[in-house]
Amino acid sequence: MATRELRINRQIRAHQVLVIDENGVQRGTMSVPEACRLAEEAGMDLVEVSPNANPPVCKILDFGRYRYEMEKKSREAKKNQTVVKIKEIRMQPKIEKHDLETKSKAIAEFLQQGNKVKVSIRFRGRELAHPELGKAVLDRILDTLTEMGVLYNLDKGALMEGKMMSMTVSPSRGK
Repeated sequence: MATRELRINRQIRAHQVLVIDENGVQRGTMSVPEACRLAEEAGMDLVEVSPNANPPVCKILDFGRYRYEMEKKSREAKKNQTVVKIKEIRMQPKIEKHDLETKSKAIAEFLQQGNKVKVSIRFRGRELAHPELGKAVLDRILDTLTEMGVLYNLDKGALMEGKMMSMTVSPSRGK
């Protein structure tokens, strides 16, 4: 829960709340003014930590410190996450061998950088009558990647979507 969504002290709307004190001991169900008085006596704030519970759960704690801890946790979580980008390579079903090798090298490079790759084949005109040609090109790309020794996972196999046939390849976890 984001800190800006938390209600503190007199902002709490419920009539009765379950109070947990600064030591983590349950103090029972009481009215909000009574709970706020307890928090003031302890020199802390009454913070609504679980508004959807019945009755809502409030803790007596130092709100500034609590907010700092939550922001610190969210920064830590952001630092540890990795952003996976999806790169797209487009081609036609009548692609020449050298061009296919060049595209395969680009796909291998994207995979080694840790990106997912969407390989699309665009059909034009009468090419739509022969989707097996596009499937053959996609299979050749997978074979080329295997020959290069690139570790990959096939997320989505060859699938026809309108005038495009595409597949999605992601880098293998076992590096």
